Amino acid sequence: MTPDPRATGAQRYSVDADMPGQLHAALVRSTVAHGVVRAVDTSAVPAGAAVLVAQDVADLPLYGCQIADQRVLAGDRVRFAGDVVAAVAAATPAAARAAAQAVLVDIDELPGVFDALEATREDAPLLHESLSVSDNEAAYFGIRPVRGTNICHRFRIRHGDVDAGFAGAAVVVEATFRTPSAAHAPMEPHATVGRFTDDGRLEIVTGTQTPFNLRMELAALFGMDEEDVRVVVPPMGGSFGAKTFTRIEAIVAALARKTGRPIKLVLDRTEEFVTLNRHPSTVQVRLGATAQGDLMAKAVTCWADTGAYADCGPGVAQKMGFAAPGPYRLPHCWVDAYAVYTNTPPNGAYRGYGAMQSIWASERTMDLLAAKLGMSPLDLRRRNLLRDGDIYPTGETMHDTCFAELLERAATAVDYEADPRGKGLSLIMKGMQTPSRAAIAVEREGEDRYVVRCATTEIGQGSRRTLQLLAAEQLGCRPEQIRVPDPDTDRVPFDTRTTSSRSTAMMGRALVVACAALLEDGRRGYGEISEPGGLDPDTGQGIASSHWHQAAAAAQLSVDEETGVVRLERVHCPVYAGRVVNAPGADLQNEGAMFMGLGTALFEAIDFSQGQVTNANLSDYNIPTAADVRACTHELVEREGAAIHGLGETALPPVPPAIGNALASLGIELYDLPMTAERVLAAIDRRTAGPVDAAVEARES
Repeated sequence: MTPDPRATGAQRYSVDADMPGQLHAALVRSTVAHGVVRAVDTSAVPAGAAVLVAQDVADLPLYGCQIADQRVLAGDRVRFAGDVVAAVAAATPAAARAAAQAVLVDIDELPGVFDALEATREDAPLLHESLSVSDNEAAYFGIRPVRGTNICHRFRIRHGDVDAGFAGAAVVVEATFRTPSAAHAPMEPHATVGRFTDDGRLEIVTGTQTPFNLRMELAALFGMDEEDVRVVVPPMGGSFGAKTFTRIEAIVAALARKTGRPIKLVLDRTEEFVTLNRHPSTVQVRLGATAQGDLMAKAVTCWADTGAYADCGPGVAQKMGFAAPGPYRLPHCWVDAYAVYTNTPPNGAYRGYGAMQSIWASERTMDLLAAKLGMSPLDLRRRNLLRDGDIYPTGETMHDTCFAELLERAATAVDYEADPRGKGLSLIMKGMQTPSRAAIAVEREGEDRYVVRCATTEIGQGSRRTLQLLAAEQLGCRPEQIRVPDPDTDRVPFDTRTTSSRSTAMMGRALVVACAALLEDGRRGYGEISEPGGLDPDTGQGIASSHWHQAAAAAQLSVDEETGVVRLERVHCPVYAGRVVNAPGADLQNEGAMFMGLGTALFEAIDFSQGQVTNANLSDYNIPTAADVRACTHELVEREGAAIHGLGETALPPVPPAIGNALASLGIELYDLPMTAERVLAAIDRRTAGPVDAAVEARES
């Protein structure tokens, strides 16, 4: 067997890519969160360096994957601390950094807004005076900007009559939950190299999960046909959503256009913290049930802080909204979700994509309700689980549900019913990108070799190995006889994107069609599948997901009540896989997702002071270490004849609420993530002071 290039050091990433004659770029960023740019002085820049300023890109339109609200350079107004005002290119990275430091920027500071709820007030500073929905495949749903406000998208679910539902409930609880911004922290930073060729084509080599979306955006930005933009994607050293849509590629292309030379740009770690992060959120939940524990009504309001530019914030808010009901029967459910601008760095796709924030709030509220009912949280969930044939609040009829089995496996793992103290449960359902389309081509190379051409990108999840295994199964050969080259938009068919845990499920089905066509043709086969769907953004009715990703989690822990330190004894996640294709890869996906969930639960938060990131390094920003994750275990649940279910994100969202519910079983009620030792101590103090109603507790937290 050929050695794994990741183990031997032979793997080449975007950061390793070069083009002959290239210059290196560095960025000049705003040091204030909101202001008017009065002057950009480049007179001290060394003669050998090229400078890109706003006037050089004034001919380029606004862009953005869902809302067209961003310029290649900030222009006369900056909207967050880190907004790019200018860019320079020089012979070496060190020379480029020195030239960038020589650029002087004069900015008159304006009042800023740094909280999503505050940004919705009538007197809040307005970040964008007008909003236009993008003409991009990523803007596939009905985006509803609220004109004259900082709300760039509003999504609703209207199912039943919540007022009547709450009127018929014997018990009602409500609380407010918050999650902070978080960094993706992949090992490889953003890295791009690009050029304009002699025949006028734009060629980009970059780490991106969205090659065709990127091609579409760059073509529109530079007034080119899409076929004249080529995007090549080497393997990435991690992404977790950070490398989606247009990040630094537009600046690289603009510098290449000005200089006539290839340009390479690699961000440093500090810059990663102002490039793209996870959406901070506030989620209010109201939940009512009968005295016997039958859920009657649920009302949820979500605010997703999308930062200074929308990016895919509308999509995140929408998924936050339709994940909010959770895997339970609800005769009445209303949801309102908002994507809101603030003067902070942009927020976008992050592993769990909005579902995590809603699930944290909803699963914690289930335990609050159980406590008020005097009922076991396990029994409350058992009583209300969605099963095949039930109707979700979006109007979808549920099928292939595995919630009951997952819940029992999680409870058994920590022997929950024997003694629930110090133990917590959670259960989740997360949607897959819908509508969705995937295409793939398979070609014969010689007598016994094949090449698979597809746009699924390798971000460390093992997609190439999975495609080899699936193709070998269909073609009756060994996986080593199959080659899977880097995605190249000149050579591979269209794919929606490598996000939403959809690649194995969607591309695997397309591959079956392509392999059958190859066996019939003898030389080449092409396969394409599509999943229709989508939701009415005003009612939330339609098809949110062609199939639902399902998981449960159980946590068992103890707390040092003098220090507030949480000691995890076990965190276990059963995940429904349907059918496992690549067992080692599936295990690694589950483990990686759980570890990020653990970081979300206990450690990770980007800290701000008036819009300035104050912990933009891996010394002050806390991520889990090997010692922290020893308690994590998982299991893959399969069913005979089941379809493949995506695993890329599924084990992340249930981890924080399982830990939060375990703490709550000890009387330590927490509503904000992460659950740090300081917050645990404060909750112990509140517990010592006496019981507090959940709604009051939430308002005070």
